Amino acid sequence: MRRVLTVAAMTAGLLLPGGPLPVAEAGNAPAPALASAPAPARAPAGRWSAREAESFWTPDRMASAVPVTRGGAPAAGNGTGQDFDGIPVVGRMFVMKGGGAYFCTASVVASPGRDLVLSAAHCLLGTDARQVAFVPQYTAGNPQPYGMFPVLRDSAGRSKVWIDPRYRQLGADRGATLDVAFAQVGPDADGFPVEDVVGGNRLVTGAAYAHKKVSLIGYPASAARPRLCVNRTTKFTSADPGIPGSFLRIDCTGYPGGTSGGPFLTGYDERTETGDVVGVIGGWKTGGDTSDTSYSSYFGPEIRKLYETALAGARVA
Repeated sequence: MRRVLTVAAMTAGLLLPGGPLPVAEAGNAPAPALASAPAPARAPAGRWSAREAESFWTPDRMASAVPVTRGGAPAAGNGTGQDFDGIPVVGRMFVMKGGGAYFCTASVVASPGRDLVLSAAHCLLGTDARQVAFVPQYTAGNPQPYGMFPVLRDSAGRSKVWIDPRYRQLGADRGATLDVAFAQVGPDADGFPVEDVVGGNRLVTGAAYAHKKVSLIGYPASAARPRLCVNRTTKFTSADPGIPGSFLRIDCTGYPGGTSGGPFLTGYDERTETGDVVGVIGGWKTGGDTSDTSYSSYFGPEIRKLYETALAGARVA
């Protein structure tokens, strides 16, 4: 299992915003426009700013961060993963929990506020997590190529993370089909929102389980750079009554602990370095029981509703 320690989630009681939402349904995924001269955003006062995050998450501390556990033994797989320099829209999510520093993988998802990131629920769950920050295209050799974006806190000091409450109630196994989380990040140290700096993937819900070409990106625990693999996905239906449901499945070598939350991207555009996100590493056994086969919860109506809830909650100061 690829469990990592993460941050507390609050989801209930938010009104959904009116008007069209930038969630693409299958076959209808317009590319997001990148602003040429973005206006700086204002960080909420006293709520864990980018400068505070950069001061806390030094290169040494980021390099020391580890997942709680690593993936299982390698198994036969059709897709071959390889380390690469990464893309701006995908990065590491860092978090302190207890006395240790931990991380998982996260990516920017297009939103009206240009400030949402997407990961797995098991990455962003926990009551004592703190100092949570997203670092796009992190590598050991260049830890902050695009700065750092702190996960915002509400007026009660809780991190602004949205996880389906049933996932917390059921647990990682029985709630595996809901292993998805959204988090709102504040602007960087110069006042710019994350999507204006690095772009954003388009969230696609209601697509098929089987895709002919998916780019899988994640941050392995022991690697200095992220990992990329391109392969097809298939539908996997669990035969274990303790982990019910159907999931996306992909064979890609070398995705152990730390890769949880990494995006499944279709329609990748090399010019914009973005794509359509149809899944994240997680779900069945929090991503799989070997490092060479990964899973994702299916992005259906529940994930769309969760995204809409995050949009509404992100509007609340």
